[in-house]
Amino acid sequence: MRQTRLVSVPDGLAGERLEAAVARMLGLSRSRAADLAAAGEITIAGQAVGKSTRVAAGQLIEVTLPDQPAPAAAIRPQPVAGLSVIYEDNDIIVVDKPPGVAAHPSVGWDGPDVLSGLAAAHHRIATSGAPERQGIVSRLDVGTSGLMVVAKSESAYSALKHAFRSRLVDKTYHAVVQGLPDPVEGTIDAPIGRHPGHDYKFAVLASGRHSVTHYELLEAFRSASLLSIRLETGRTHQIRVHFAAVRHPLVGDPTYGADPTLAARLSLTRQWLHAVGLGFAHPATGKPVAFTSPYAADLQLALERLAQ
Repeated sequence: MRQTRLVSVPDGLAGERLEAAVARMLGLSRSRAADLAAAGEITIAGQAVGKSTRVAAGQLIEVTLPDQPAPAAAIRPQPVAGLSVIYEDNDIIVVDKPPGVAAHPSVGWDGPDVLSGLAAAHHRIATSGAPERQGIVSRLDVGTSGLMVVAKSESAYSALKHAFRSRLVDKTYHAVVQGLPDPVEGTIDAPIGRHPGHDYKFAVLASGRHSVTHYELLEAFRSASLLSIRLETGRTHQIRVHFAAVRHPLVGDPTYGADPTLAARLSLTRQWLHAVGLGFAHPATGKPVAFTSPYAADLQLALERLAQ
């Protein structure tokens, strides 16, 4: 039997795209919510609305769920070359993710992912979260290497989700950006939302979500700079978007305006971005834990060539 849900948009979701708001309110994946919108199953005031419609606080949204939900991308055990488990206990797994690997399965992605790699190595993870991303409390882009934490216990999942939402997790990245930022140490405080012209990109928008990035210069080269970056918030593509907005895009990131000739000279096929440090209170003991990750081989090679 088809189920109809009527939900009211809370103040905190005002201005969000329909697909994002419905996903948050009903516990669906964004792709699932987008599919429902495309099928005309989401209406406002009796009118079917598209996935990119911006919602307003207090709006009543009617969502009709079919008998059988569209299948989510499944977690299928698949060994992932280069995926390293650097710490594990009964509650958490900390992994060092290589580039070219997604955090979890998703529709349209047929490459390797962290969860499938952990399943292939017989690691147990929490069952909380959407079926295709159980145990995932934060993600890295496919093209970003470095540290991720995955919850093994249900209590750890809840505690870590709270810690990330409350900005209690110390996330440190190193990035190489084009040119030399001025000042060489500072903060970028600019809201980020989905790009109005490109669904796969994000941009600094007045209607976006509050986003704050702190940075400091580690080393300056002739054409680029190595920065240490600490995220106060954790928006999708935040580092890439913020530095593109101040005209210092990440080297190797043509999606956000980087010079492809510089990337070619450095033999880079992805953005120079590495999650180098991760620290948080252990969800079971409350004691602080911290982890570090060395640069991936392609990033190290690019640095050596920049220094020549």
